[in-house]
Amino acid sequence: MPISEKLLKVFRERRQEALASGGEKKLNARHEKGVMGARERLQALFQEGTFQESGLLATHDCYDFGMAGKAMPADGVVTGVGYIDGNPVAAFSQDFTVGGGALGKIHSKKICSLMIYAMEAGMPLVGINDSGGARIQEGGFALSGYGQVFFRNVMLSGVIPQISIIAGPCAGGAAYSPALTDFIIMTRENASMFICGPEVIRASTGQVTTMEEIGSAAVHATISGNIHFVAEDDRHALQMAAKLLSFLPSNNIGDPPHQVPDVIDTRPDPGLNEIIPEDPKAPMDVLEVITRLVDDGDFFEVQRDFARNLVIGFARIQGMVVGIVANQPMVKAGTLDIDASDKASRFIRFLNTFNIPIVTLVDVPGFLPGIAQERGGIIRHGAKMLFAYAAATVPKITVIMRKAYGGAYLAMCSSDMGADMVFAWPTAEIAVMGAEGAVRILYKRELAASEDREKLEVELANDYRAKFASPYEAAKSVMINDVIEPSKTRGVVAFALRNTLSKRITRPPKKHGNIPL
Repeated sequence: MPISEKLLKVFRERRQEALASGGEKKLNARHEKGVMGARERLQALFQEGTFQESGLLATHDCYDFGMAGKAMPADGVVTGVGYIDGNPVAAFSQDFTVGGGALGKIHSKKICSLMIYAMEAGMPLVGINDSGGARIQEGGFALSGYGQVFFRNVMLSGVIPQISIIAGPCAGGAAYSPALTDFIIMTRENASMFICGPEVIRASTGQVTTMEEIGSAAVHATISGNIHFVAEDDRHALQMAAKLLSFLPSNNIGDPPHQVPDVIDTRPDPGLNEIIPEDPKAPMDVLEVITRLVDDGDFFEVQRDFARNLVIGFARIQGMVVGIVANQPMVKAGTLDIDASDKASRFIRFLNTFNIPIVTLVDVPGFLPGIAQERGGIIRHGAKMLFAYAAATVPKITVIMRKAYGGAYLAMCSSDMGADMVFAWPTAEIAVMGAEGAVRILYKRELAASEDREKLEVELANDYRAKFASPYEAAKSVMINDVIEPSKTRGVVAFALRNTLSKRITRPPKKHGNIPL
């Protein structure tokens, strides 16, 4: 017996009401600000026609919380699964046009159900945050909802990639969910993220501040380091999420989307020889090196404006996906400091979790000296890098370009810290400290007695480099695998990657190590 027209009418009306979200007027107001609607964001993220929504007809219990009769289409969040580059991805998008996108009992239940589905199905999760925070009318139920989301963020961590997009307000406790995910993309305008807003700060401490100073994309990208990418607008943020996913496996069981070549291209790149300054003290832009090493110069840098003395990001080298960690001599001479150590450590742990090989480019004179660094815990923060590299079981290829001094040499993945292959350019120096500093300590009396101290110091420094810091000395003791010409680096690294993709290591059974947080 065919379904009645009456039932079909009710069905269509209910769906239309839910799909209308907060109404055309509110949606148009968003468009005037250059902001997309919740469903429009998902339509832009996924391949056309692939999004399957779940929980469309969900809404709050209208008899509780003093909200009887108030329409809350889809309870303020759109959830479902779609395809990006042919791969399934779960996503939720908070709808600011419905109750300010505030989270309540059903809202959180929809997100949590999606998270569990994504984990069990082994697909990445993208969360688009645009919410006024907890739904005040639901009191403890809203707080409970946030707790359930946080708990599942941790459950999913290391199982599937989690990407957060901050496309509107993300205030108070709501900010902790993105902070528990792997990467955060934030739009430059119309978005904010903070625990305590300017009014609360002023009332509590007397300090006068602005949202720009505490919650903007600019401050999180450069000072706090809370976010990883800044997008110009919603559409750009969604494009960045899709590009990020293009480097990642769907889950921790799978391998990255390598396109392993049948034949490694070993043609030299003379331009790499020319990049190196004649003066070993002159800065060298490591981004120029990276651009020449990776396919088509396509390097997807992560946290570009935070701790700029260290560069991290994704790329492909002859079709093989890699994460790159590199010192940047153009900033703070490439030294490692507290922020750089944190930046590198978390990235390394992510790469290891999702089976992505690590290529480390070294030009480091040491850890940044200073009272602020010592009192800020540089020992603890630097130890995070040692822990992260030593714990990583993925392929690890290291290239020592120039300076590699002291503990920073170890922290940048030396062979002693588990690197599978270590190569050095002829310009490399591996030592406890720079030649000049070593000579001043070792030959203090001779220098003091010399009539031409400056000349003697240069001679002794050159002698020290040749005897103790030369890459050939390191090669003799198998601290490195080979000394290579810079122009041949791309081919050498590609071969090393190809030969270590099958690497498998079993570590002692334990719950987890105790990283020095």
